[in-house]
Amino acid sequence: MLNYDIVVIGGGPAGLAAAIEAKKSGIDSILVIDRDRELGGILQQCIHNGFGLHEFKEELTGPEYAERFIEQLKELDIECKLDTMVIDITQDRLIHAINTEDGYMTIQAKAIVLAMGCRERTRGAIAIPGSRPAGIFTAGTAQRYINMEGYMVGKKVFILGSGDIGLIMARRLILEGAEVSAVAEVMPYSGGLTRNIVQCLEDFNIPLLLSHTIVDIKGKDKIEGVVLSKVDSHRKPIAGTEKYFECDTLLLSVGLIPENELSKSAGIEMDPATNGPIVNESMETTVEGIFACGNVVHVHDLVDYVSQESRRAGSNAAKYVKDMLIRNGSTLQARPGDGVGYIVPQIIRTDNLEKNLDLFMRVKNVYSHGKLVIRVDGVPVREIKKKHMAPGEMERIKLDLELLKDKNDSILSVEVEKEVV
Repeated sequence: MLNYDIVVIGGGPAGLAAAIEAKKSGIDSILVIDRDRELGGILQQCIHNGFGLHEFKEELTGPEYAERFIEQLKELDIECKLDTMVIDITQDRLIHAINTEDGYMTIQAKAIVLAMGCRERTRGAIAIPGSRPAGIFTAGTAQRYINMEGYMVGKKVFILGSGDIGLIMARRLILEGAEVSAVAEVMPYSGGLTRNIVQCLEDFNIPLLLSHTIVDIKGKDKIEGVVLSKVDSHRKPIAGTEKYFECDTLLLSVGLIPENELSKSAGIEMDPATNGPIVNESMETTVEGIFACGNVVHVHDLVDYVSQESRRAGSNAAKYVKDMLIRNGSTLQARPGDGVGYIVPQIIRTDNLEKNLDLFMRVKNVYSHGKLVIRVDGVPVREIKKKHMAPGEMERIKLDLELLKDKNDSILSVEVEKEVV
């Protein structure tokens, strides 16, 4: 059996930042495990720019952003095992893993950081009717084919779902010479960042069809086209609005699912709103000594926020190993109020906070000139005015610790006071 102080599962942006911070916090015995052949995770296939504006105050591509963390990992001499699949983890932090070099192995960790990221929803997850021809890809798969493997996926493309990967792939396909007929979105608003709607669709005259979905796929061996329909307020197709779009490729960008099979096998309590583990202010899950960070906790809109959150997980995993985390004392539960879909962290132990509390959340609708109201036990403690809020853009609130002082067994809530547009 192998033994480490901290084992980080996942070598993407979350795992890299957590491992580096744990090392800087004085832990030498660290292992990073990743199932892919290289570190960096999904960043390696994101060759577009827009990364690092918060973290490095400059605009980087995905591989450039990843490289800065990979170089730090090497400089700090942090051990990694690539091409390695973690099969199971237990509540007492025993890891079962396998690769072609070491074979089957068990690893005992004093602390674990879960950083497995998320995966794309597929056609099966959204139950699109019609035949099952070739030519249907998730947007991320198409991105990997084009940007890393050197294959073009099609010439005439239709995209369902306006998540950020789909928006970015619409532009990428145009630049590679394909025709993109349109991007359809079942919701009345886009699921992507405003900057991506502008830079990837509007700049290339690609229509964004809101409140639309695919009701049929045509083609036997190879996709030949899709039938699109408007939907009502309940997302049900409206008869008589069907329209046919000829295409040889359909890309799906219909949501991301945090990868939590290992978390569930360890008995970690999950938040149904995020599909990720319930975590506290230290990014520790409901199983002592197992921490989580990044998209495995909740899907982020910017990788910069993943890095910031993951540093907190790495630092606190190090504190756990050193027995420096305070387990007793004042505790608050964070609950989403009207208009807010979720809040992370869900549990706040104020004695472990140094100065501020960072809360992350997403709103449920598009709001113009609204405000976020933070309450403790129903009493407003702060209001933040917002010109624009949308589900595709994560909201971050930094609360002064003084506002939470002497609050115990309390409920912290955030709600939207708004005008729906």
